[in-house]
Amino acid sequence: MTRRLAEVAKKVGVSEATVSRVLNGKPGVSEATREAVLTALDVLGYERPTQLRGDRARLVGLVLPELQNPIFPAFAEVVGGALAQQGFTSLLCTRTVGGVSEADYVDLLLQQQVSGVVFAGGFYAQADAPHGHYELIQERKLPTVLVNAAVDHLGFPQVSSDDYVAAEMAIGHLRALGHRRIGMVLGPRDHIPSRRKLEAFMAAEEADPGLVEHTMFSLEGGHAAATKLVNSGVTGIVCASDILALGAIRAVRRAGLSVPDEVSVIGYDDSAMMNCTDPPLTTVRQPIDAMGRAAVDMLVALIERAVVPADELLFEPELVVRASTARARI
Repeated sequence: MTRRLAEVAKKVGVSEATVSRVLNGKPGVSEATREAVLTALDVLGYERPTQLRGDRARLVGLVLPELQNPIFPAFAEVVGGALAQQGFTSLLCTRTVGGVSEADYVDLLLQQQVSGVVFAGGFYAQADAPHGHYELIQERKLPTVLVNAAVDHLGFPQVSSDDYVAAEMAIGHLRALGHRRIGMVLGPRDHIPSRRKLEAFMAAEEADPGLVEHTMFSLEGGHAAATKLVNSGVTGIVCASDILALGAIRAVRRAGLSVPDEVSVIGYDDSAMMNCTDPPLTTVRQPIDAMGRAAVDMLVALIERAVVPADELLFEPELVVRASTARARI
């Protein structure tokens, strides 16, 4: 107990006596200090005293699938900053292969009495993935916002980049450069954003369903999928992420061809450093600043018990033309 008092007091910048008064529910402590002490308890991983567990901490869980893809750290920075401006502290939860699962994190966040959760790139975007932990969140009425497309039945507010429009932009750019044999590298078949991109691809003129490859979101996945497309004679490849696009560029080069002289490649996200790749990557930018702020605004409104419809806000992506696309050879 003494060690806990000392750690919390140091974290908040108050005396151990003040921390003791908060933990024992005694008067004489300002509401701001009381909230700071309770938040410090949560951040340091200590359980709140039984009589205080009914109070929600000003903590918000931010659940991400990984940090290797640079789009997710960038999103975490936006959301964390927007939450801080609203007086909340974000708890970053990252899934690990063979380690802590998304469902495990939900259990942990519920135990920590968080005020709400923001999910980005979670199992809600995969039709065949387990969704029981989302149903638990609904049962507990925990304010929650999802970022990017989700399966239909979950009933949470969503903030998304328009995947259909993004694919249209990429395909339209390649067609304007004279490409007609265009392939697409997408995520898994049950991935909802990839399904929306595929819908746009199939609606395009001269679309060939045989030039669509599904793979995991990784450099290696992009390489493997793009190798098949290059062997099929495509001159342009549209990818569902920048990481997939980097794998596609590697595949083109391993085939003895050049980007963009012989095969043009387009990514999606506009992650950090994509202007520094070789060649600098043409991509479709997700407006993560606007999306992140909107997600936080919706979450805070839910926390404050405002009525927020379980709708999807669609944000317009932006085509960013760099040096990985060029006019098709005739």
